[in-house]
Order: sequence, then C-alpha cells, then structure tokens
Amino acid sequence: MPTQTIQETLVPARPDDTLELDEIWSFVFKRSNKRWLWTAMSRRTRQIVAFVIGDRSEQTCRQLREQIPAVYRACHSFSDFWDAYALVFPKETHRCVGKGTGETNHMERWNNTLRQSNARYVRKTLSFSKSDFYHELVTRLFIVRYNLSLVT
Repeated sequence: MPTQTIQETLVPARPDDTLELDEIWSFVFKRSNKRWLWTAMSRRTRQIVAFVIGDRSEQTCRQLREQIPAVYRACHSFSDFWDAYALVFPKETHRCVGKGTGETNHMERWNNTLRQSNARYVRKTLSFSKSDFYHELVTRLFIVRYNLSLVT
C-alpha cells in the first residue's frame, strides 16, 4: 500500500467547500466482473477527498459517505440522478443535477483524466486488473499522486 493515506494528502477543508460526486466503471479480470469507482471531489481544491470501489448499490454509496472526512460531510454536494445518492446524502446539503448544469463538471473531467492515465479504466482495453486487491491498490496510488500533484 502507498505510504500516505488520501486524508494525509488533503488541503484543509473550509466551511464553504462543495463536493462533486460521481461513479465510473471498470472491471476485474473479465468485463462481466464490473467494479464501480465512487469518488468525492472538493470543487475548490480539485482533490479527491474519498473513494470506494464496489458495485453500484446504495450500500457502496453509504461506504463512500463514511469515507468522506468528517470536516467535509457537512459541505454542500452535487451528483447525478443515480438513486443511491438521494437515499444516502442528506437532502439539506445534497442536490442531484443533470450534466447540463455544470455542477459536476470537475468530477467528470477527473474521470477523463483517470481514463487517460490509467489503462485499467479505459472502456475497451487489453489492460485490466486481475485481482480486486491490485485494482484498489493502483487506484489508491493514482489518487494519492494526483492529490499531491495539486499541492506542490
């Protein structure tokens, strides 16, 4: 595992920070073994504050919410219309929006960066993870390096 956790790479949160949430799919070993990477990004810093890999269920969305550092949980957040977000994130601070609103543009752009930088996330690829352990390890390493690149 990388020597730093994601929380150790984060710039301190501010009360007015906003989170953008999204999920992106990949697979392990064969295309029928889909894995969904759920991420939460700070709009101000562009850093990934939390992630979880799992299926596309409410339970995985709950795991994402639990991974978000406490200082960010009270922040306003935006996501697409996937039902799990509305069930897990508080209505007082969360809003489901369409792509046309621009409220999740930074998260969508990060998904493209991930796909361009990591062949395991390219939709049609010969590069793929052969185990869940290495899939998560490579993803975590990418996120730690990405976050650190924004603060140096």
